[in-house]
Amino acid sequence: MSAQLEHDEHAIRQVVAEWMAATRRGDTRRVLELMTEDALFLGPGRPPMDKSGFAAASASQTSAPAPQIDGNSDIREIHVEGNLAYLWSALTVTVTPTDGSPAMRREGHTLTIFRKERGRWLLARDANMLVKVQG
Repeated sequence: MSAQLEHDEHAIRQVVAEWMAATRRGDTRRVLELMTEDALFLGPGRPPMDKSGFAAASASQTSAPAPQIDGNSDIREIHVEGNLAYLWSALTVTVTPTDGSPAMRREGHTLTIFRKERGRWLLARDANMLVKVQG
């Protein structure tokens, strides 16, 4: 593997790690910085969501008192071609409400496309097949 490919794969892994850390902190502003302006999110049983829809959904989830969101992304593959890359992962997300309600856990696979803009890898498209597994 070339040094550039190694560097790009490492940078993409860092984006995912920062996304997960910012989500845990409830830092929506930082998560939004990690995606392109035309980012699009695809999930089962719902229409595609763009960046502004993501921001609105995140704002509604972070109203006081905000639930605790935790997760783990187990990256299984990254492939880089020029300024585009994709990865697939096994993702687990647990949302724990602050009102004592049971935690909701979702698991599944994701397929994410990244685009390199101004030297930074950013999430451009994300499709996830997460399903509720408990709660």
